[in-house]
Amino acid sequence: MQVNMVEEKVKGGVKSRRLVSYIVLGIFSFLCLFWFYVLLINATRSHSELSTGFTPMPSKYLFTNLNNLFHGSQPVLNGMLNSIIVSALNCVVCVYFSAMTAYAIHAYEFKLRNALFTMILAIMMIPTQVTALGFIQLITKMKLMDTFIPLIVPAVASPVVFFYMKQYMESALPMELLEAARIDGAGEIRIFNTLVLPLMVPAMAVQAIFSFVGSWNNYFTPALVLSTDKMKTLPILIAQLRGADFLKFDMGQVYAMIAFSIFPVIVVYLILSKYIVGGLAAGAVKG
Repeated sequence: MQVNMVEEKVKGGVKSRRLVSYIVLGIFSFLCLFWFYVLLINATRSHSELSTGFTPMPSKYLFTNLNNLFHGSQPVLNGMLNSIIVSALNCVVCVYFSAMTAYAIHAYEFKLRNALFTMILAIMMIPTQVTALGFIQLITKMKLMDTFIPLIVPAVASPVVFFYMKQYMESALPMELLEAARIDGAGEIRIFNTLVLPLMVPAMAVQAIFSFVGSWNNYFTPALVLSTDKMKTLPILIAQLRGADFLKFDMGQVYAMIAFSIFPVIVVYLILSKYIVGGLAAGAVKG
């Protein structure tokens, strides 16, 4: 009898905690998604309607805003293409070479291994703004201003992605598997591309999302490097649209452009989202 009462109390406690967890998660989910709802609603409203305040019901000006956007002074479609090219290449370069660097630190024993690992982690503490002036001077001397190269090549060295990959390898990449492949005569490049990368898919998918979104939303570096309209990415065009003079400023058009700009990010997230939970959980566990 006493045992049954204890079991009922335990079950009741579990149900209560689960209910509280669901309520908290529901509140946070609502707070996260509410702003997307506000964005989509505002994209359907005109500038005059937006000036009167927020309303939860959509209006009828979505296609008008999109028509003004695509036929306006800003090369929106070209900016979308530029953002996709820069973000996709940045994502691939960042994830692949960060995984390769992590593999070298994880799989090989050499004298400066710990020193290199510490140095890479120390670089994480340096803000991008600190090195911006030297970076601009360098690419100016190399005649790379107003090109995509300075926005893509530096992604080869990403300390944050490297650290995540290194932690993931410690929990998901046994050294015995690498030794077996070497005994079978496989070369190091082949081991990395055919054995290590398939095991790293969850971690690479997670970092691919973060890298793509980070590059897609990046305004600071492209604003310093890109100058002609045909090379500019979407964040720069959005900033220019918001900075238009009073007579040309259209808040409905701005909201429509922001809504238009987030769709590629949502598509990438939906494609790779199934790896997020597993990749984050495994990467957080140090073997």
